[in-house]
Amino acid sequence: MNDLLLNIDAGSINWARAQFALTAIYHWLFVPLTLGLAVIMGIAETCYYRTRNVFWRDTAKFWQKLFGINFAMGVATGIILEFEFGTNWSNYSWFVGDIFGAPLAIEGIVAFFMESTFVAVMYFGWNKVSKGFHLASTWLTGLGATISAWWILVANAWMQYPVGCEFNPDTMRNEMVDFFAVAFSPFAIGKFCHTVISAWIIGAIFVVAVSSWYLWKKREIKLAKESIKIAAIVGLIASLGAAFTGHISGQQVAKVQPMKLAAMEALYNGGTDQGLTAIAWVNPIAQPDYQNEESAPLKIDMPYALSIMATNDPHGFVPGINDILNGYTRPDGTREPSVDEKIVMGQKAITALAAYRKAKKSGADEATQKAQLAILKENMKYMGYGYVKDKHDIVPYVPINFWAFRTMVGLGCIFILFFAVIILLSFKIPFFSIVTRRLLAAFGLLPETEADSYDIARLPAWHYIIAIILVPLAYIASESGWLVAEFGRQPWTIQDMLPTWVAVSDISGNAVALTFFIFLFLFTLMLAVEINILLKQIKKGPEYSNQVDC
Repeated sequence: MNDLLLNIDAGSINWARAQFALTAIYHWLFVPLTLGLAVIMGIAETCYYRTRNVFWRDTAKFWQKLFGINFAMGVATGIILEFEFGTNWSNYSWFVGDIFGAPLAIEGIVAFFMESTFVAVMYFGWNKVSKGFHLASTWLTGLGATISAWWILVANAWMQYPVGCEFNPDTMRNEMVDFFAVAFSPFAIGKFCHTVISAWIIGAIFVVAVSSWYLWKKREIKLAKESIKIAAIVGLIASLGAAFTGHISGQQVAKVQPMKLAAMEALYNGGTDQGLTAIAWVNPIAQPDYQNEESAPLKIDMPYALSIMATNDPHGFVPGINDILNGYTRPDGTREPSVDEKIVMGQKAITALAAYRKAKKSGADEATQKAQLAILKENMKYMGYGYVKDKHDIVPYVPINFWAFRTMVGLGCIFILFFAVIILLSFKIPFFSIVTRRLLAAFGLLPETEADSYDIARLPAWHYIIAIILVPLAYIASESGWLVAEFGRQPWTIQDMLPTWVAVSDISGNAVALTFFIFLFLFTLMLAVEINILLKQIKKGPEYSNQVDC
């Protein structure tokens, strides 16, 4: 592997990373709307099943139509994403293919099979199968998409927290020894819950925005008002759930990826009683001088909050960037080695591996082989560090992590407030809805004449425009979460195990650059086509049935 590294151009690494990031970002534009709309259309059809009111069937069909447009685009980008592991990241695929390939294979065989089977019944089974079976097919289509997300997120979570595997020095591969440890690791469960719940937020905001456009244009009033009620409830529950699961994810990151947490917080020097940074001036275009600065300038924090988030203890110890680089002693008395020490141990592991393979090939005695294996096993935990040349290479790019995290959290708080206000305005809740309306009127956000005789369908246009503007903001929040997850892990393809420059394929940087721009054009075209089709369908509106059901 060392010989291979000498031949890989630095441009190949950067272009391979850029191409994968491009594909993942575009793919994630389609996936969350799929997951979110699945819940909305499932609830709408459930209302039809319970009431036999054809209005709900027409409503479900409308949202299913928008779901289908988005679903098709998501499949196309997802397939390309998986191919890139073989083309651009062949060393990674070879090194951990036995582990990483398993959840992706299950996703393709089980989840995609569910989606493709039940989506056909959902679209073409109206009046051909029983109402109960059709309702089940609708929910199972959404469940299939969610299960698909589960296995993909299991694979990603394993890269963040590699468990359930052992390195085989004879095959030079990591091999799975505990499938359930991989599939149900705490990191995977936390990541899945937080990611899927955040996708529900996007679906809810999208439905509110489309419905607001109808109210703005004074059409499809009933569908818009009823859909807003469903979406607001889903959105508020999801927003609160995202905050809760985000806290759990933060605790897991603190345990297994402390450098990511330090980068998110621009925490240069850690300690006990750490506050959670609300805002600070972190230069967005340059890595801070964390070695010489005590903390980020103009920092305002919430006392003890970071220690509570990371350790459940207001006086808990949280390491900063310099602590991790230079080594530190944990509260329980154990010492975490410095990165320089880890580099030395990693180099010992690489040397011992090479010596073992040479001894085995030459037919050396078993004692010699065992001696080298013992050295390898002792230092295997830090083998990935053996490829690191400078300890500062393991510090992620702080500005992206710091600002992306605050963008995600800040917008999440706005979403909670947004959905809570919509619920209070949309439902006739005694006292609370009246107080909310009068407060909005007092601040000039609601006409005085509407304070007591309020109707969500008779607001000034700018109220509806705000709801529409929140759609791109929801995507920005979601993509910001992915930026934190992936940039915070750098420079590791697999945390502490495999740096990106070891995982990449030995291919020409120019070839990857060419395909990068081809994909950029194709994905942008696909996105433009999808938006155009969605807007046409929204403008066309639902198709109402004259049939009376019973």
